[in-house]
Amino acid sequence: MNPWWQLLLVWLLAALVMTLGWQWQRRRSNAGIVDVLWAAGVGGSAVLLAIAGSGAPWTRAVLALLGGAWGLRLSAHLWRRVRGEAEDGRYRNLRAHWQGAQWKFFAFFQFQAVLIVLFALPFAAAARNPQASAPWLAAAVAIWLLGVVGESIADAQLARFRADPTNRGRTCREGLWRYSRHPNYFFEWLHWFAYVCLAVGSPIGWLAWSGPVVMYAFLRWISGVPYTEAQALRTRGARLDKARKVPQQARQ
Repeated sequence: MNPWWQLLLVWLLAALVMTLGWQWQRRRSNAGIVDVLWAAGVGGSAVLLAIAGSGAPWTRAVLALLGGAWGLRLSAHLWRRVRGEAEDGRYRNLRAHWQGAQWKFFAFFQFQAVLIVLFALPFAAAARNPQASAPWLAAAVAIWLLGVVGESIADAQLARFRADPTNRGRTCREGLWRYSRHPNYFFEWLHWFAYVCLAVGSPIGWLAWSGPVVMYAFLRWISGVPYTEAQALRTRGARLDKARKVPQQARQ
């Protein structure tokens, strides 16, 4: 099957899943489910494209393993937060700003379906790679492990910090958070270079660079750092401003 038809199939499935997710948030007033479905959708697209691809079997097998495992870990982590906590402040603010207009939430969920296709482009490139170069496969696995393990450690450290009532209103400066304001975002971005390695030799290998480039743009300027910073200022404004003035301090 042509890779562009495969991406169309990814979009159709993602749109259906996001419609179901919109119905879920409508009943529970918790739009955080969109993050869970996005992670699961991107990971699932890696598996789907690896199965339907025409590239070397070993390359497609590694793609399915890495992409699927990444999506499973991230979606499970986000699901634990969504089901155990109140709606994330970002979405509470959207709900207030949109005055609860469900058609806007529906459009937002469907936009996430389009983003799943955008982030599936590196998988489509890797799945068409006719080569199975051992050095590039090893490099992909090494980068993936560094990125996913690093992000998992950062997530676990932040979860432990937030679970302690004595830390309420404070900024995490423990573990990896001592050295970076957003270590989870850094490792998330790093992990996308694994698929660049898998796509080396693919006739559409250039598409794989869309992963780290687009992820960096989203994390740095659109949906990552800006929203996290805004929420931190709303909840810990004075403390956060003070923390920024302290040299060499970890920043969340």
